Amino acid sequence: MNTYDWIVVGSGLTGAAVSYELVKAGFSVLLLDRSSDPDSATRYSYGGIAYWSGSTDLTRQLCQEGIETHRSLSAELEQDTQFRETNLLLTVEPDRDPEQIAARYAQVAIPPTVLSPAAAHDLEPMLDQQAIAGVLQFPHGHVSPEAMVAAYIQAFTKRGGTSQISPVTGLLTSQGRVTGVVTPTESFYGDRVLVCAGGMSRSLLASIGLSVRLYFTQAELIETVAIDPCLQSVIMPAETKRFEMEAAAGQAETDKLWDAPGHEVHPPILDPGAVQLRDGRIRMGQWSRTLTDPTPAIDATASEQAIRLNVGQILPGLKDVPGEWHQCLVSFSGDRLPLIGAISGLEGIHLFSGFSNPFAILPPLAKRFAQAATGQPDSVIAQLSPLRFAVPTS
Repeated sequence: MNTYDWIVVGSGLTGAAVSYELVKAGFSVLLLDRSSDPDSATRYSYGGIAYWSGSTDLTRQLCQEGIETHRSLSAELEQDTQFRETNLLLTVEPDRDPEQIAARYAQVAIPPTVLSPAAAHDLEPMLDQQAIAGVLQFPHGHVSPEAMVAAYIQAFTKRGGTSQISPVTGLLTSQGRVTGVVTPTESFYGDRVLVCAGGMSRSLLASIGLSVRLYFTQAELIETVAIDPCLQSVIMPAETKRFEMEAAAGQAETDKLWDAPGHEVHPPILDPGAVQLRDGRIRMGQWSRTLTDPTPAIDATASEQAIRLNVGQILPGLKDVPGEWHQCLVSFSGDRLPLIGAISGLEGIHLFSGFSNPFAILPPLAKRFAQAATGQPDSVIAQLSPLRFAVPTS
């Protein structure tokens, strides 16, 4: 019977990155996932690196570490993550004042440049000048989410890590600690288990009586067929509604709603945006819904029509590009910061999830987590402990 230092549950960006860093730090690591290509938040992400967005000392530091990591990560992993430097254009609706909206971003590490509709069109010819009052321009990074995960996993296995496709159906406990995981065919044992299962993390931990302030949205988007390069920038709305929704749906007062299916914690929102990957595919969306059932019935036809209509208003050339509707779970916490570290209640169980800006801050946090696991205290990791939230008891 093999026993590992760490068993990591979930091989999306979080699990892949932290598994690589743990094995690099000298630990034996088993990485498990239900599929080699799961319908996960990583798989359908835009892949944007918002390193400009740090608004506190902590997030500014992590964003700076993140972009520095990305610029050398392909070389370190010996596989192309498809990293590039690009522009993020945040569109302002016609009846809104771009300067007033730009003022809301005054606290970020790199404040925006306000562009007129004509200047925005010069930078991104796909934009309809008549549909916007202007844009906020930021320097931005971008990777292929799939390429980045593949690079991490390849580097992980080259260093001796073990990766296996097998869904984790439960956690093993004995004498007050978690000792391993259960799959449909066998059990695996480890000194410590790290849950990186995104939107499924809460229910997996709840199966052994552990509560965490971690939630999820149902994200819906369209992924098109590959077409000739047309989008030169990443496009998103300047007044993004998703973060407001997460803040409202992640309150302590609503925590108990997440323990049972059938609730809609907050009305759904649609943030129209788009990005084109290097292979020509375009991802555009997105709906976000706070439905407490991880597998709800959603009207895919109506959802796709709404996405196409709203994206088509600002990027009319994309409205009818052939593509397929997809949905996935995106985890979040109540304060837009991830939950990283040990969970109270049982020994040997840790969490690494809830990233609202994953591609910018996750790589340095994976490295810091692994170093902390060797016994080196890390003040940044300490600030992100799940213990910072008091879970309601009634």
